[in-house]
Amino acid sequence: MVGTHPAQLGTTGLPAPWEPGQTGAHLWAVRVGAYAADALAGDGLLDPGERARCQAFVRDADRVRYRVAHVALRRLLGAYLDRNPAAVRFVREPCPGCGEPHGRPAVPGAPLHFSLSHAGDAVLLAFAGVPVGVDVEEVPTADAAAEVAAVLHPAERAELAALPRSEFRAAVGRCWSRKEAYLKGVGIGLGELPSVTYVGTGRVPGDVPAWTVADVACPPGYAAACAVRTAEAT
Repeated sequence: MVGTHPAQLGTTGLPAPWEPGQTGAHLWAVRVGAYAADALAGDGLLDPGERARCQAFVRDADRVRYRVAHVALRRLLGAYLDRNPAAVRFVREPCPGCGEPHGRPAVPGAPLHFSLSHAGDAVLLAFAGVPVGVDVEEVPTADAAAEVAAVLHPAERAELAALPRSEFRAAVGRCWSRKEAYLKGVGIGLGELPSVTYVGTGRVPGDVPAWTVADVACPPGYAAACAVRTAEAT
């Protein structure tokens, strides 16, 4: 089961250490503007690679968003793993499509999986004892929504074609956030075409074999979703 209302980092205390056997996903949300000063104070938690990627952004807004997301991730992982956030080491799991090391990010030997997404002023994180993916997106413009709709699953395209134009953008945003969350959970990302797996565009996500996909509460103007693996795919 996926909880759909994230805890808010900065107003909620850090979690207790992770206990093996916990079920469902623990969701956390962060507002970039509200957490930017805390993240700047925690910049020393980032490793050299993270700091280099942060500084490589041209726009200040992108640097701030990256720092907020990755400092938040380290602080939460540090709490769940009961270790210094600066000592958390990341690796990439093998991609399920090609076997190369660009699949899900992971912490070696950790009893939990995690996922991170950010867009605009929103950051969303998930932690679970099984593979998990999250995504948060700003609701697309009309032009961007039309471009995304053209590459979706045939059944999703049919659903969108039947909608009033006033509902089109929000429905595309819902569908895309679900799809991204699922593909990040699988670890293949857009190595799988968006037309392959049906997640649905309606108010209730479609059924995805071996996964639970749920929409996540988020600020107005955004769409967000979480996907948690419930069984091994056959």
